[in-house]
Amino acid sequence: MLFPQKYPPAKRGTIVLWGLLASSPFGGMTWQVLHHLAGIRRLGFDVWYVEDSDRLVYHPTTYWPTFECDANVAYLARQMHSLGLDDRWIFRPPGVSDKCYGARDIVGLHSLYREADAVFNLCGAQELHPEHREVRCLVYLETDPVANQVGVATGHLPTIEALAAHHYIFTYGANLGAADCLVPVERFQWQPTRPPVCIDWWTTDAPLAADAALTTVANWKHTGKDIVWKDETYYWSKHLEFQHFINLPSRSALPLELAIGGVSDAERADMRSHGWRVVPSVSLAEPSAYREYIRASRGEFTVAKDQNIRLRSGWFSDRSVCYLAAGRPVITQDTGFGNVIPTGAGLFAFRTEDEALAAIATVAHDYERQSHAARCIAQEYFAAERVLGDVLRRIGLL
Repeated sequence: MLFPQKYPPAKRGTIVLWGLLASSPFGGMTWQVLHHLAGIRRLGFDVWYVEDSDRLVYHPTTYWPTFECDANVAYLARQMHSLGLDDRWIFRPPGVSDKCYGARDIVGLHSLYREADAVFNLCGAQELHPEHREVRCLVYLETDPVANQVGVATGHLPTIEALAAHHYIFTYGANLGAADCLVPVERFQWQPTRPPVCIDWWTTDAPLAADAALTTVANWKHTGKDIVWKDETYYWSKHLEFQHFINLPSRSALPLELAIGGVSDAERADMRSHGWRVVPSVSLAEPSAYREYIRASRGEFTVAKDQNIRLRSGWFSDRSVCYLAAGRPVITQDTGFGNVIPTGAGLFAFRTEDEALAAIATVAHDYERQSHAARCIAQEYFAAERVLGDVLRRIGLL
């Protein structure tokens, strides 16, 4: 097991979580699912993890898309064992309608949907099938705002139909509807929530190396997810934002390091020539390596996506909450999250290079206090039991 799990009796009902753990077996995606599962189980619910999708999966060692899923199923089984939930998962292979791996067969899976008090669609990962109509309470957990909201505002029927099939919609866009937020909010009630984190999983007393850097984990370049709204393009790829701060290491009081994928040799060399440390993010695909990388970091320096920055969605990263839980200060680009989460100690929002440098200097010269403040923010605003307890109360299950 990841840690000895001491769960209370599962007497509060049954919840199914849909997600991307098996189909996208990468460190950050895995932790996202594990935090939700453990948080719900710690609140006294019988929680099941299910993947019931027809999309391709990514092989857990080659990372190429494939319909061959045996390695993905083995990966899923290991992660569920780490939570002590060996008998609480089901995986239906893509394109197969009469077979499941895990604790139930296909008939048992359909029965589970009828039994469940709620089904959570994390990331909107699960496309909806006719048998899902039997779910009595379907909850959408949106982790990346903007695309859905713009889709609704522009009348994109598949987006509207998918969202309308859910009884509740929650979003990491915590600033939606605020006066300074430009994301369109139409038709649906977008209820704000935050990324949950199991604080105890990230706690560490290990001393930092003398040259420990501010780090982050990211894909460098994305294509195909830019958004056009009111004749203006809002970008998804993070490399565009990192380029705005490419000269930062030469002025920074602390070393800066990027664990990145999707980057060319020329781009990697260019970053290094500007003083950035660069390591391959593929080395952190295993959840344990991802966790140790964060815990060995002095803190996080990162950027956000242009979509969230200019439209001020209030989005906050589920990776950054892991840094905070480990007592690692976070310095990240401003998306409007400071309207609902305190900044200035342990967590810093910046817009300009000078603001970023000032935050780095504060962390460098007052590290013990900043580390303590980071942990306090994690406990107060992102602890899994608090975040998911709030969601469950709002849907009437607590």
